[in-house]
Amino acid sequence: MQAPSIGGVQIPRGTGQVIRLSRGASLSDFADKIGVNPASLVQVMFHLGEMVTATQSVNDETLQLLGAELNYNIQVVSPEEEDRELLESFHLEFGEDEGSDDDLEARPPVVTVMGHVDHGKTKLLDAIRHTNVVAKEAGGITQHIGAYQVTTEVDGRERKITFIDTPGHEAFTAMRARGAETTDLVVLVVAADDGVKPQTTEALNHAQAADVPVVVAVNKIDKEGADPRRVRSQLTEYGLVAEEFGGTTLFVDVSAREGYGIDDLLEAVVLTADAELDLRANPQQDAQGVAIEAHLDRGRGPVATVLVQRGTLHVGDSIVCGEAFGRVRALLDENGRPIEDAPPSRPAQVLGLTAVPDAGDSFLVVSDDRVARQIAERREARERTAMFAQRRPRVTLEDLESALKRGERQELLLIIKGDVSGSVEALEDALLKIDVGEDVVLRVIGRGVGAITQDDVNLAIASSAVIVGFNVRPAGRAGELAQREGVDIRYYTVIYQAIEEVEAALKGMLKPEFEEAQLGTAEVREVFRVPRVGNVAGSIVRSGTINRASKARLVRDGVVVAESLTVESLRRFKDDVTEVRDGYECGVGVGYNDIKVGDVIETYEMREKPRS
Repeated sequence: MQAPSIGGVQIPRGTGQVIRLSRGASLSDFADKIGVNPASLVQVMFHLGEMVTATQSVNDETLQLLGAELNYNIQVVSPEEEDRELLESFHLEFGEDEGSDDDLEARPPVVTVMGHVDHGKTKLLDAIRHTNVVAKEAGGITQHIGAYQVTTEVDGRERKITFIDTPGHEAFTAMRARGAETTDLVVLVVAADDGVKPQTTEALNHAQAADVPVVVAVNKIDKEGADPRRVRSQLTEYGLVAEEFGGTTLFVDVSAREGYGIDDLLEAVVLTADAELDLRANPQQDAQGVAIEAHLDRGRGPVATVLVQRGTLHVGDSIVCGEAFGRVRALLDENGRPIEDAPPSRPAQVLGLTAVPDAGDSFLVVSDDRVARQIAERREARERTAMFAQRRPRVTLEDLESALKRGERQELLLIIKGDVSGSVEALEDALLKIDVGEDVVLRVIGRGVGAITQDDVNLAIASSAVIVGFNVRPAGRAGELAQREGVDIRYYTVIYQAIEEVEAALKGMLKPEFEEAQLGTAEVREVFRVPRVGNVAGSIVRSGTINRASKARLVRDGVVVAESLTVESLRRFKDDVTEVRDGYECGVGVGYNDIKVGDVIETYEMREKPRS
């Protein structure tokens, strides 16, 4: 019997059988599954009004469209399923404790601190850890995930608790969801003077979706207008009923600023974990867990903060984490001190990976480096294929015709670079959610962790893209190349500023009143300690001029170390001067003591820009 013709192409139809394809598969992959010539599928797609090549990665919708036309049930395999099948091919399992119940030992609870922005989550962790993290965060807003382990005493026994701090800003939904998924228990922080807010309910939804117990920390009870009972009443509507109201949820009144109620909160966490959870793991098996955060350190290479969920991670283990692999060269605790191993529920920084993994990637220890490399390479190929499908929009004949009538397609192309992988992911997610109608399309054509490189600038030149730098600066001569070629690089330290500006640019309403004008750069050659002044940088001016009283920032290996500084003192030998030009040496004091040889001091001023 002759096969039916579709658009003049003789091709056999299916009978509704299931065809499994990976995300980003090509028409050639589909053709191999059903035993036809890929060129015939290209013609079928053309007949359906879409232009696709045989080897081009296509999105899920296109695969479903073609399958429906040929009477095949297309199932796009999720990344999780692909990963499970990949590990099974190496006789590995993820997410399982090996051995019998006798091999399982008690482990500390993993607690995620969640809540609305500015309700005091990081301040609360500061009080628990006796450190000051808020001062280091741009705008006082947490934009990374941090993991710490603390020790407390409950009923005369020493107990450990692992805390994970998540951002509260609305752009970090993915981070909060990931924090809830990797945790045993959630501490929901609510300000007593502010009550339940949008991110409070969203965080609670994440916790309930992950089916984990919740302890509520009612913070800022020392502030005027604080009403802890109102918070208890509000949360009753969401199913959290306080013990004093006849419920089962523990509410603890705390003041992170005054250090009040901290011990009670730690005790509530331990008691809730003991009552509602059976926290055990096998510390003797090969380690498995998840990457909480990751960044690129110029001196140490890729550094990943991982949470060990089962097994024990040792220095020297062969590890694969997402698309990265390597041998564990060193393990560091949250204070940067070396440790020999990390048992279950222990967060640790891992050195020795070949690349920066994505936040949320699972990791596991394998038998040797060869197996780790093979798993990582297959994961990388899968991710690259899926990304190609995501980047390349569907082009229909109608789209092409209308684009030709307009003269060009209206697209804003972005390249995103950030200091840590979680921030890059959050920024990309937030930007892609911006909706300004169908006239303008936003596409992210590249993203990565670390300083902006010449490769990034070259990609921007070739594609007319804008580079978004989040807490990073250009490395080497990348900045000069971008300036020479007219590449637009936007620098941000707070995520909502990036979202607002990109949205305004898409809407054609970007009319900033002020713009930053760079005055000069100076390279630190020596650091001198001056009594009653602090550290002074002996520097040589590399470009422009360094002016006294101008604004400044300190850049180390392409990453901004300190922002919003001021040139407080400027000297040539023993003389105070008002400016030093390109090529001359000088002593610069910026009121910041953590200066190192090789750092770059950038000076700038904010100039009023006329509205267009």
